[in-house]
Formats: sequence, C-alpha cells, structure tokens
Amino acid sequence: MSEFRLYFNLIRGSPIYLIGLLLVSSFVIIGILAPYILTKPADAWGLTYDISRRFQPPSPEHPFGTDEYGRDVFNRVLLGTRFSLMIGVGVVALSLAIGIPVGLVAGYVGGKAGTALMRVTDMFLAFPPLLLAIALAATFGRGLLNTVLALSLSWWPWYSRLAYIQVNSVKSLPYVDAAKVVGVSELEIMFRHVLPNSLTPIITQATLDIGSAILEASALSFLGVGVPPPTPEWGLLVSSGWGTISRAWWISLFPGLSIVITVLGFNLLGDAIKELMDPRLRNLLSVRRV
Repeated sequence: MSEFRLYFNLIRGSPIYLIGLLLVSSFVIIGILAPYILTKPADAWGLTYDISRRFQPPSPEHPFGTDEYGRDVFNRVLLGTRFSLMIGVGVVALSLAIGIPVGLVAGYVGGKAGTALMRVTDMFLAFPPLLLAIALAATFGRGLLNTVLALSLSWWPWYSRLAYIQVNSVKSLPYVDAAKVVGVSELEIMFRHVLPNSLTPIITQATLDIGSAILEASALSFLGVGVPPPTPEWGLLVSSGWGTISRAWWISLFPGLSIVITVLGFNLLGDAIKELMDPRLRNLLSVRRV
C-alpha cells in the first residue's frame, strides 16, 4: 500500500486529523493566492491612510473592522497569510539544510570531527531558542529575511541532534555493513542508505515546527524585532492593535485567531504523520485495507 493511501486512510478515520489537514490546506492555498484575491490591495499593503475610516468595528464592508489608519483589517490579515507561510516554510527549510548535514556527518563519521560538531550544536542548544532568536534578530535588524535567518540559526541544532541520534542507530544496521563489504563508497552509504532511513522522525518534527515557526516569528514582530511595518505580518498586526485593544479589540483579535488556528492545524497534521510513522499502526491500517 502506498504511503499516500495509508495517510489518507488515517486522515479519513479521524475527524480531528481531517480538520488539521483542511486547516493547513486552506492556509497554504490562501497564502499562495493572497495577493491575487485581495479586495482592497492598497489597504493590505499599508499604502493608505483615511482618518474618516479609523477604528470602524466589523461590518459587511469591513468584516474584520479597520485599524488606526483606516485600513481594512481583513485584507491585511489575508495578505499576512502569505508572509506567515513564507516565514514558516523558510525557517524550517533553512534549519533542515543546516541541521541535517551536521547531524549526518557527526553521527556517521564520529571521532573528533563528530565530537566537535556536536559540541558546537550543544553550544547553541544551551540558549533558549526564542531568547537566542530575539538576540539575533536585534543584531541583524528588522526584516523578513533577517527574521527567517534569526529563527533558523536558533532552530537548526534541534534537527542536528535528532539527525545525529537517528544516524547513530541506523549506521549499525546489517544492510549498512553489507554495503561496506561489497565496496560501496562512504558517501554513497551516507546519502543513499543512512540518510533516507533516518528522515522519518525529522520530517514529523518539521511538520510540527512550521506552526511553531509562525508563532515565534509573530512573537518577534510583536516585540518589535521582527518584520517591520507596514508589512502585514500577523504578529505585527497583533502588536499594532495592542495599545488600543480596549477601544478596537478587533485589530488584535483576528490576526491572533489566525495564528492560533494555523498553529493548531499544523499540530494536528503533525500528530497524524507521527501516528502514521508508528509501525504498529501502519500494520493495522494495512490489515484493515486487506
């Protein structure tokens, strides 16, 4: 049975996981199409200022109300989906690109080189990820790329450690020894035999971490060291409405709800992938299919 069919059966059998898939799918689709489906593009990009529309509550014309500059909050939240998607995927992709090679080399080669690489990893792990990301973001300056870079540099050690553990357990299996006996090169063993069989927990963790990356990027923007205004990033939108929350609660509420719903969706989807990777559950699904 194909991986896709197994995953589909698991999702179909659990309404909770189905909700997670729908939430993540909606987030990705809206993130891709956001610039093309805006009803008020100038408001979304923060290019307008209309004092007569300031702090208007939710209405048919402005479903999420307007902010302190008279801009439509709905369109800004909609466009913010694209920036959150870019940040979440970018942080996880860059963290994997750094962490997996380090963990692979350290775990497979071992010796002094492996020890040195893991000591560097431990040095980064000694700092709380969010605190390190705040320090790096403040050093690099505000910006979308700098936010992704700051979060990636604080996250890659976790993937490195996970890859190191997996590689250490896989490299001692009989098929790796057999590949060495028949003369397969070390590089080919690493990348064709050891790495593919070490990726399962890493992929699961990466799925969960996309939502966490969005949440931490929002925290950086809220604290004033992330994405700069007028970029409609969700954390920045929450921060912009915090000072007037007693007067215009909708400015912070709707981007905040967007963050919660998106992170929840990725967590549910990650749990589904985690269960799918359980050999006992895979066997059970296969038996049911037969």
